[in-house]
Amino acid sequence: MVRVVISGPPGSGKTTQAKLLAEEYGLKYYSAGRIFRDIAQQRGVSLEELSLVALKDPSIDLEVDKRTYEVAREDNIVIDGHLSAWIVSELVDYRIYITAPLSLRMLRIASRDGKSIEDAFRETIVREYTQKKRFLEFYGIDIDDLSIFDLVINTKYIGIKEAFEIIKKALEDKL
Repeated sequence: MVRVVISGPPGSGKTTQAKLLAEEYGLKYYSAGRIFRDIAQQRGVSLEELSLVALKDPSIDLEVDKRTYEVAREDNIVIDGHLSAWIVSELVDYRIYITAPLSLRMLRIASRDGKSIEDAFRETIVREYTQKKRFLEFYGIDIDDLSIFDLVINTKYIGIKEAFEIIKKALEDKL
């Protein structure tokens, strides 16, 4: 039985690593970001717009976090979410933070989502600013404090396979 959470900013590689981990070890995969995207789609707004609405409406984050918390009680799961590690910290066995420089993340997001770098930059800055502000306001959590993590990886100079090998090595005892 193992529960792993992978957090980090948009475009860092956390989703890729979470899916690889789930596939490699036969774990269930859960995306907190998928819930946020579903809410945006249901309301007919962009992620950027929903992020701004969420500044004034805590029910959005509370719904995402409630669902994520419920899922984190399941066995053999990997959870992927920008802020999920702080929400489910006491329920999981291992917390991983993946990051990369903003410029690299913008290139990844633009390529992945078929957007201009300018649009990816604007949307991501709004999302990151609003998340940081909401988390501090709603939960009193500073997302710049990475002390809760068991492993922090910067993907600036390493590829997907190298990052995955680091994660596998770190998780050997848990899995």
